[in-house]
Amino acid sequence: MRQTQKDSSDKKEGKKKREESPTPEDGHKCRVCRFPLLIALLQLLLGVAVTAVAFLMLAISPSLLARETPHWAGIILCLVSILGFVLYCITYVPDERTSKQFIVKLLYFVLCMIGLVISVLVMAFAAHHYEQTSSFICEQDVEACVCILDEEDLLARTFTYEGVSDCEVITGTLTLYFLIQIFLNLAQALICAVGAFIMWKHRYQVFFAGLQIGSPSTQQWQKV
Repeated sequence: MRQTQKDSSDKKEGKKKREESPTPEDGHKCRVCRFPLLIALLQLLLGVAVTAVAFLMLAISPSLLARETPHWAGIILCLVSILGFVLYCITYVPDERTSKQFIVKLLYFVLCMIGLVISVLVMAFAAHHYEQTSSFICEQDVEACVCILDEEDLLARTFTYEGVSDCEVITGTLTLYFLIQIFLNLAQALICAVGAFIMWKHRYQVFFAGLQIGSPSTQQWQKV
């Protein structure tokens, strides 16, 4: 009789400890808002937008350099978002429970930081070229557009854009695309920074310490 009462008491105590233990987020509450699904979705959308605008810029003239048409940056950020979807699919929790989850989380954190750096670089290049093209003085030369920054300076650098039939495309449309790239990459940099910060916060600002109660097969943790 005493043994039965003791077993019942142990079960109640174990249930109480499990209720106090840290549990993953409720999967039925706003699935889209759960990390990293929303961050990865925004990264994918912005990465596709950056890539699309870059190819539109490249269609204006084949003379544009890779730093002026950052399709490579958009593709890299799309890959970062795909890794975020993988992390979500393996059930994201703050503390690592499997080596696979730890590796994916580490890769996602590193790639978010790389994405942040890439977005800042692209934004800097786009801002530089936006200011440059806004000051261009261009002349049509058959199937090319020849532009300079200062027509009075005989030593001024000349920019030649092949395959352009109207210089208004360079001083108008291309300038607008550079401005769009600035805003897209600014948003992408902020999203990557938020993703990296949340990863860091979950890893280093959520601590649970306690003693294991019960058999090794049934882990029950008590916060202390």
